[in-house]
Amino acid sequence: MLPRVLAARKKKAQKIVRALKKLFPKTGMALRYSNNWELVVAVVLSAQCTDKKVNEVTEKLFRKYRTLDDYADADPKEFEKDIHSTGFFRNKTKNILEAANMIRNDFGGKIPRTMEELLLVPGVARKTANIVLGNAYGVVEGIAVDTHVIRLSRLLGLTDHADAVKIERDLMQVLPEKEWFAFTYRLIDYGRKYCTARRHDHAACPLSKIL
Repeated sequence: MLPRVLAARKKKAQKIVRALKKLFPKTGMALRYSNNWELVVAVVLSAQCTDKKVNEVTEKLFRKYRTLDDYADADPKEFEKDIHSTGFFRNKTKNILEAANMIRNDFGGKIPRTMEELLLVPGVARKTANIVLGNAYGVVEGIAVDTHVIRLSRLLGLTDHADAVKIERDLMQVLPEKEWFAFTYRLIDYGRKYCTARRHDHAACPLSKIL
């Protein structure tokens, strides 16, 4: 990124962060869970699925499968039925059950605390790892880039990229590190409440009025 472009984007990012803090003083993840393993499961299920639907599915799922062993020893066909409505259920089942086995066998039943180790877990890419590390351990190594963040960071001129990893890199350059964790959730809140993916008048969106 050219120095003048970086400087301009940093200035713009400051305005966006200030505005988002006023719009959403409190923010956080909408997925519900009661332990770190359930957090991993919920985030994996949320791929290409709404948080609302995931919470509906996990309300029953977490009552049925109570321990890591329950997942590691689960019948794949039965598990597919349990999560069917979240979409991509075969791939999600494969990843979740393999992840449970790896965490049980290779990590002593504990969710890894580092990006490097988490990325070894089936179904876990940088977005999931950032969410898990931040929410489970308060460890912030990057910025979780989901579909809202991809769409809005491009729309707001914070990146020119479409690839999530490259967008994360750009955002890490223009945002202060202390804002990385909350920025994802405030931008998601903003996308849901004001600037949806559906066709609408962007000029009427709050951030459009200050940029």
